[in-house]
Amino acid sequence: MDEAEFLNWVAGASKLTRFQLRQAFRSLAVAEASAPLDGEGAEFWAPAVEPAALELKSEIEPELSVLQECPEVPRSGRSASEPVVEAGLRRVAVMGCPHCANRDVILWGKASGLPRYRCKGCGRTFNGLTKTPLARLRKKEKWQDQAQAMIDGISVAKAAERCEVDYKTAFRWRHRFLKALSADKPKRLSGIVEGDETFILESFKGKKSDLPRKPRKRGGKAAKRGLSAEQIPVIVVRDRSGATIDAVLPKLDRASITGALGGVITPANQFCCDGGRAIVAFARKAGIPHHVLPAPGKPRPEAPEFHINNVNAYHGRLKEWMRRFHGVATKNLPNYLGWRRALEAMGTQINPENWILGAAGIGPYQQLMP
Repeated sequence: MDEAEFLNWVAGASKLTRFQLRQAFRSLAVAEASAPLDGEGAEFWAPAVEPAALELKSEIEPELSVLQECPEVPRSGRSASEPVVEAGLRRVAVMGCPHCANRDVILWGKASGLPRYRCKGCGRTFNGLTKTPLARLRKKEKWQDQAQAMIDGISVAKAAERCEVDYKTAFRWRHRFLKALSADKPKRLSGIVEGDETFILESFKGKKSDLPRKPRKRGGKAAKRGLSAEQIPVIVVRDRSGATIDAVLPKLDRASITGALGGVITPANQFCCDGGRAIVAFARKAGIPHHVLPAPGKPRPEAPEFHINNVNAYHGRLKEWMRRFHGVATKNLPNYLGWRRALEAMGTQINPENWILGAAGIGPYQQLMP
């Protein structure tokens, strides 16, 4: 590409959609992995100096060339494990060595269907999934089906049938695929922020002994009406762009809310809430400008922009979506919150490839980081 073409290409970057930007970043990472830039050693991908590594690199070149092609290749024409290879490549390009974060790495062979790399800083070898929740999981050719099953929100039994694996394997995969996504949250919220708590019935689903109460039918009702110790508080905050942070609270008080939201909402925000004692105490203590609504979801006529309609609507979508599981074990609740949060964050760009990338530690909010 000559200088004029390059300048035109750079000028057009500002017109790219968020999805197109992700595809561009992925293509640049693949290009950098395939060959050094500017005739020098690549920033992330140093040229291999060992003869053995050069020979092994030639074995992986066909895979890299496939990744450089247009991403809209029909699934039937792609290798079933290709999204896993691509996710690993992207993760190494973004994060470098998982042991020391050094970005000076070289290709170092191939094992279990994945390229391996060697860090020139610490000397250790790894693949693109090392130190991720997906490390050492087998049957990579079925991960696309598993990712699609999670996008569809089907039961573990139906996911096991779709992927042709055992029920226990499907359950283990579900939570391994959710572990990284449960921690994928925006670092900050911007502008007007809405916050409100909701409550989800405590559940010991899967626990076969030492229950603190009599067992009940899955998705049953609480023994007491209204709020009680059986109801687990969940705080949810959203800004007007849709960025969402949620957390299971050990107790509905100021200290617990501060632990979940401290540093995420700042005095630069305008915080809308319903006047709950704990959430107002948090805002006052943190010095955050807050607006207490006279009634949930009803803004004042003089300030119609301040309301909590968005966060209340999110509560409704969350609970309606969770109803299909007939009760969620409280110990697994953070994973399910992350599951729903990822579905909404990916939006129209959701697909098995992006889901696998998120499960490997580069979720939708990490993908948007500079």
